[in-house]
Amino acid sequence: MSKQRSGRSASRRDSSAPAAGLPVNKNDEVMLDIIGMTHEGEGVGRVEGFTLFVQGALPGEKVRAKVLKTKKQYGYAKLLELVQASGDRIAPPCPIYDQCGGCQLQHMDYTAQLAWKRQLVVDNLQRIGKLQVAGAPGGGADKLEGASADAAGGSDSPEDAGIKLAEAAGNDSNAANSAGSSDGIIVRPALGMDEPWRYRNKAQVPIGVTEGGLVGGFYARGSHRIVDMETCLIQHEDNDAVVAAVKGIGRDLGITAYDEETGRGLLRHVVVKKAFRTGEMMLVLVTNGRDIPHLDAWLGSIREALPQVESICQNVNTQRTNVIFGSETRVLWGRDVIYDYIGDVQFAISPRSFYQVNPAQTEVLYGKTVEYAGLTGNETVIDAYCGIGTISLFLAQHAAKVYGVEIVPEAIEDARANAKLNNMNNVVFEVGASEDVIPNWKEQGVTPDVIVVDPPRKGCDPRLLDTILAMQPERVVYVSCNPSTLARDLRVLEDGGYKTVEVTPVDMFPHTVHVECCASLVRINVES
Repeated sequence: MSKQRSGRSASRRDSSAPAAGLPVNKNDEVMLDIIGMTHEGEGVGRVEGFTLFVQGALPGEKVRAKVLKTKKQYGYAKLLELVQASGDRIAPPCPIYDQCGGCQLQHMDYTAQLAWKRQLVVDNLQRIGKLQVAGAPGGGADKLEGASADAAGGSDSPEDAGIKLAEAAGNDSNAANSAGSSDGIIVRPALGMDEPWRYRNKAQVPIGVTEGGLVGGFYARGSHRIVDMETCLIQHEDNDAVVAAVKGIGRDLGITAYDEETGRGLLRHVVVKKAFRTGEMMLVLVTNGRDIPHLDAWLGSIREALPQVESICQNVNTQRTNVIFGSETRVLWGRDVIYDYIGDVQFAISPRSFYQVNPAQTEVLYGKTVEYAGLTGNETVIDAYCGIGTISLFLAQHAAKVYGVEIVPEAIEDARANAKLNNMNNVVFEVGASEDVIPNWKEQGVTPDVIVVDPPRKGCDPRLLDTILAMQPERVVYVSCNPSTLARDLRVLEDGGYKTVEVTPVDMFPHTVHVECCASLVRINVES
C-alpha cells in the first residue's frame, strides 16, 4: 500500500525507485490543495513545490490523489477522494462523463465555467502577450519571465505552459471580474448560452464492433477503444436518433465495422448534420471501400426510419489513418446539400464543408465581429481565412465590398455558391494563402478599412501579420479559437502600431475547455 503524504517527504513502502530529487513517486498517495486549473481543465496542485495535474479537480478544493506518472517538472495524479469540495462543483448530468473525453467541465457549474474561460483569456493576454488588462492584478508578467510566446506554440510543452499560466495566475477570477480602470484591454464577461445543452449540429461517430454487433459512440479516454453510446447531452437529439437508427439497421443487415488494426471492415464513421433553422438533416456514411452490400435495403430502411433526412451521402476513405474523410464523396440518395441560416444569411452545407457546430453562438460571435468592425456601409473589408464565406457574407450585409481568401479550393467554391445563394454581389472570393493573395490585392488598388482574421488554432501565419501591418487598415478584428495564439499575435500587432481595445470571449462549446474570442484592434494614429 502506498504512503500518503502532504507537503513533506516520507519513507516509501513501494519498491519502485524514486526519480532523482522528486518529492513524490509513482503510486504515492498525496493530499493536495488545488490552486488553479490548466487550459485542458486539469486541477493543479503542489507537493513541496512539485506540480501535479489532477483530472476532475477544481480550484479551491482539497483532494486525496494517487500519483500516476512523474516527469522532471510535473506529474499526473488520479483523484481518489474529495476532502473539501468547491462550491462550484456539481454532479455531471451525463452518465458516461467519466469515460468519455468529449466534455471536460460538466462537473463545474456553468456560471463558474464562464468565469474560468474569461480568466483563461486574461491570463493568456497578460502572460503570453505581455498585455495590460483593465482591472486585472498587475505584475503578472513579472512573475513569469519565461512565459513568452513560447508557451503559445514554441519551446514550452502544453503541460509547461499549463504550469506557468495556472500557477502564476492562481486563476483569481474574482479579481479579473472587477470593473477595472480604463487602462489596458477591456475583457468582457464570456457570452454564454441560456440553455447550454444539445447545441451541436454535427455528430461524427466512430464505428466499431463488439460481441453484440455494430457499436458507435466515442473513444474511451486515452484510447481508441470505441464505447457504445445512445445519447450525448451536447448533441441535438435528432443527431442521436439518426446515429442510433443507422447502427440498428446496420446490425440487422450484417454491415461490418472498420478495424483499425487489420484495415478490414466497411463502416468507419457515421456523420450527421442538422440544420437548426430549417430542420433539414444530412447523413454521411464513411466507408472503407466504395461497394456497400445491401445498399438498396439499407437506404430504404434509413429513409423509412428517418424521414427528416434529406440527403444520404457516402464518403470513401481507404487510408490507414485517423483522418475521418477520404477524397471521394458521392450522393446515395436525395440532395447533395442541406440549407441553414446564420442570422439572415442562408448557407448550403455539403458533406465535407466546414460549418460552425453551434449555430446559436455562431450568430453571437459573428454579431460581435460586425460590431467590432464598425461598419457603416461604406467600408472595404478583407476576410482572411474565410472558409465557406460565413463571416464574409455576414460582413457583406453592412459593408461596401468584402474580399475573402482561403487556401482550400473546395471552401472557396462553397463560398461563391453561398454568395450567389444570397444574391450578394459585393463579395469577391479567391483561393490562396492570405499572405500571398492580400499583397496582390494591394497591388490592384484594394485598400481595406478593416481586416478580419479567423485563423486555425495555430494562429496567424507570421507573414500574414506582416501583411496586415503593411496594409495598415484602420481596424483589425481577430476571431480566435485559441487564447494563447491570440495573445501571441496581438503582441505582434501591438508592436506594429495597433492597440487592442476590447476582447469578448464567446462560449461556443459549453462544458468543454474550448473558448472562442473576438478582439477589436485600432491603428493608434487613427484612434479617436
